[in-house]
Amino acid sequence: MKEKTIDYVLRTTWLAVKKMYNEEGIKFKSTMATGFTLLSIDPGKGTPSTSLGPKMGIGVNSLSRILTAMELEGLIKRRPNPEDGRGVLVHLTKFGIISREKARERVLMFNDAITNNIDKEKIDSFFEVTELINNLIGNKLIFTENKENAK
Repeated sequence: MKEKTIDYVLRTTWLAVKKMYNEEGIKFKSTMATGFTLLSIDPGKGTPSTSLGPKMGIGVNSLSRILTAMELEGLIKRRPNPEDGRGVLVHLTKFGIISREKARERVLMFNDAITNNIDKEKIDSFFEVTELINNLIGNKLIFTENKENAK
């Protein structure tokens, strides 16, 4: 394929972002996945482990590996959910809260670098386009026989 497709541009851009965060994470003995998980956990109340996977868009097995590694690193503690005896709440430790703040700072630095170098109209268009893509995918309008529904 000679021309760039939307899929190609999305994928290569995301891989570049992921690489950038992983390179930054090395400075803190962390990864993008760990940072994303830290940012997905409510620092005050904790977060049910069953809601983390869907919130982050990852599978149960991947989440389990990430949480186990984070627990071993002292970033989180898992405690029984007092409202649901079958469930587990994931809480940040003091070290986890400090690490979460570092991850948050990096995300905001990235966001500021982009917004300071790209016109607001283009950023607004980017968000509009990505929302439309997500809606098309969510409504299963990509691989359908009736393309008229997509408009």
